[in-house]
Amino acid sequence: MSEAKNIILVGFMGSGKSVVGRVLARLTGSSMVDADAELVRKAGRPISQIFQEDGEPAFRELERSVIRDLCSQSGKVIAAGGGSFVDQDNRNLMLANGQVVCLSARPETILQRISRSQGNEKQVGNAPVRPLLAGDDPLRRIKELLAQRAESYAQADYTVETDELTPEQVADKVLELCRAAEKVPEI
Repeated sequence: MSEAKNIILVGFMGSGKSVVGRVLARLTGSSMVDADAELVRKAGRPISQIFQEDGEPAFRELERSVIRDLCSQSGKVIAAGGGSFVDQDNRNLMLANGQVVCLSARPETILQRISRSQGNEKQVGNAPVRPLLAGDDPLRRIKELLAQRAESYAQADYTVETDELTPEQVADKVLELCRAAEKVPEI
């Protein structure tokens, strides 16, 4: 019998990956790993500080290292960073080492969720909490980034729209999709 596959959640920031990941872990009895939290632990500083001091390319290289480490494990629920699935190497690793589910939401929903959560996140110096959304029009920036990432996100095994659902309902849909796939006979 093979080892349990990972359930890997991808999608834009604010789509619900971390919250749904915790619910999935509870429902499946698995452990949940948040790739962004693991990256912060490994780097010893917040993502915003990495972006500000080292730039996005250095952040993405560190992210690749974290994804490699996480994909070498099995039986986990992994909440991947919002842009990690755009990287071809990361995408190939995730698709080979788990069932990849893209959590999707409308730009307005994403902005609303991010705005609610920013009060709970610490800012370091002048670095914005969400560096990719810095600027005067975050909704426009969300739409731009979603358009840039759409082709990559479409390569996930499944997509679940999260706009009108609770985290528990999203987790139930994810489990339903993953369990149905396991029942398909191999040819």
